[in-house]
Order: sequence, then C-alpha cells, then structure tokens
Amino acid sequence: MDQSIVFSVFLIFTGAAALATAALYARQSMLVAYILLGMAMGPSALGLVRDVEMLRDLSHVGIVFLLFLLGLNLHPQDLWHMFRKATFVTLGSSLLFALLGGLTAQAFGYGLADSLVIGAALMFSSTIIGLKLLPSTVLHHQHTGEIIISVLLLQDLIAILIMLILHGLAGAASGWQHVTFTLLALPGVLIFAFVFSRYVLTRLLARFDTIQEYIFLLAIGWCLGMAELAQALGLSAEIGAFIAGIAVATEPISRFIAESLKPLRDFFLVVFFFSLGAGLEFEVMQTVLPAAVTLALISLLLKPVVFKHLWVRQGESAAISREVGVRLGQISEFSLLIAVLAASAGVISMQASYLIQLATLITFTVSSYYIVMRYPTPMAVNDRLRRD
Repeated sequence: MDQSIVFSVFLIFTGAAALATAALYARQSMLVAYILLGMAMGPSALGLVRDVEMLRDLSHVGIVFLLFLLGLNLHPQDLWHMFRKATFVTLGSSLLFALLGGLTAQAFGYGLADSLVIGAALMFSSTIIGLKLLPSTVLHHQHTGEIIISVLLLQDLIAILIMLILHGLAGAASGWQHVTFTLLALPGVLIFAFVFSRYVLTRLLARFDTIQEYIFLLAIGWCLGMAELAQALGLSAEIGAFIAGIAVATEPISRFIAESLKPLRDFFLVVFFFSLGAGLEFEVMQTVLPAAVTLALISLLLKPVVFKHLWVRQGESAAISREVGVRLGQISEFSLLIAVLAASAGVISMQASYLIQLATLITFTVSSYYIVMRYPTPMAVNDRLRRD
C-alpha cells in the first residue's frame, strides 16, 4: 500500500526533532542525526518509510535551494579576494586528496570511473560543519572564519564544475550532439540570467522591495524557473539554480533573499539527508566498510596536517593553520551529492556510491565530535571554549 506523504513527513520531522536533541546533547552534528534516522526508518531496518524514491524527488528541491544560496553569496569582490588568498591552498590540497582517494579506491579493486569519482569526493570539506561549528564573536575566529570560508567556497566551485562534468558524461551516451548542445547551453543560460536579472528582475526588486512576501515568491520563482530552464537545455537543475543566485548576488537585497530562503532550504535538506540514510542497504555497507574506514582515516588524519602546512606557507600562524586544518578535516555534503548524482547517471557503481556515503558519514561523526571537544563552537563542551 502506498504511504501517505503526510505520514512520511511526520515521521521524518518528529523523529528528526527527537534525534537532533540527542545529537546536540552528545555534541554531534544534527546532519548526522538525519542520516542515522533515515537508516533506522528505511527499508533496510524498521521499514517505516518505504517510498524512498518519492522522498528523493522531494528532497531534490533542497539541493536546488542550496546551490541558489551558494550563488547568492558569491559576490564578485569576494570572489577576487578569495581567489588571491586561497587558490594555492585549495587547488594543492584538492589535487593531493583526489590522488590519495583514487589510489585507495584502486587498491580496493574499484574501476577507473569509480576511482576518479571517489577521489573527487575526497577533495572537499563540509561547508555545513565548517560554518555551523565556527564562532564569530571574537576577532581571532573572525579571521579563522575568513580563511575557512575562502577554502570552502573555492571547493564548492570545484564541486559545481564536477557536477557539470558528471552531467555531461551522463548525456555522452546519447552522442556528441548532446554534449555539444550542453556546452553551448551553458553560456546561453549565463547570458540570459544576467540580462534578465539586470533589466527585469532588478527593477521588480527595486519597485516592490518593501513587500517581503512578494520578494520571497519572486526569489523562489526565479530560482526554480532557472533550474527548470537549465534542465530543459540539457544542463542540471543545480547548475541553473547556482547561476540564478550569482545573477542577483550584487543586489543589496540578496542578503535578505538568502536569509528568508534558509528555512525553506533546511526543510528540504532534512528530507534529503533522511532519504540518503533510508536508501542505504546494510548488506552493501558491510562490503564497503574497510574501504570506507580507510578513506575516512585519510581525511581525518591527513587533511589537518596538509591544510596546516599549506597555510603556514601562506604566512598564517601555526596555531591558526592547525585549527583551520582540523575544522576542514572531513568529507563534504557535496561529496554525498556527487555520489548520488554519479550513481543515478550510471557513471559509477552503486557500491562506489555507498562507499563515498559511508566514509562521509564516518568523518561527519568523528570530526564534529573532535572539533566540539577541542575548539570553541556554538555548542562547546565547557564555558572556557564558549568564551575563547
């Protein structure tokens, strides 16, 4: 019997509220709680939620909003400052961990395509953990935050590029005409977005900027409209949403749009991470466990060392560089997205996708716990860390 969407949403958010409370008391990321809840309620465990595909379709809206908000925060002047300061660190660390991840996958018997995507997944650190566990009230941590954000934003741009490549590979099976059309569609969508934003969207925002409900609706319509346009032209909805965000990033009202859409994004992202956990098959997870633990250890143990070394070379102090490395010492939610997209497009095997997901979950859990125990965070273990 088909399950009611209302019942599924009830289970997800009631369970998420309860498990998130436990996660906060345990000094864990709530994101981990959502995935664990999905694993517990999914078909492989209790079976309370059976229609995982329906939830994945629903949760896709959250990814679209996530990319839209990322684009909204990429101001041209911030991009220039970011590229000058963090390009060497980000590219150097990304290449190193892509190589380590790919070689590790090869050592465990994965094919070339699987190894390339697994290596790419290891390149990124978690934007959610990096920002959510960062205090912003002290000058030292404001500077630390600038360093972390510069790396994360550059990593996110690389992730966008990889998603575009994966989408192109998925369409390559239909012939070079599809690939050529996709390559031509990208600049076309960019030009349309900036022209429409300048001559239509900007004027509407200026004319009705005092009506918050209208701004909210216009932002959602613009985001989803660009997502659908990009998808219709052979690109992905995520790429369209990202371009939509960049097109209005320079507008003063972009900050208001970003803040007003965050609750909506968070609603769908909870569903996304729940559906991710619900879709995991325990039998397959057991087969990828040794490789997942190895990838997790590479991230948890080597990323802090590599980032510390690279930032010291850029002139930062050893203490700040060490803290930045620890705060970036996990795999990213973008790695989860890449794993899901690559598997659904047939670029990698489901086993490789499960490997990336399990390794990411391990690093989320260990890294967030260690950061909370060692460094100042909004949910620090003791009063001293709250004050630092």
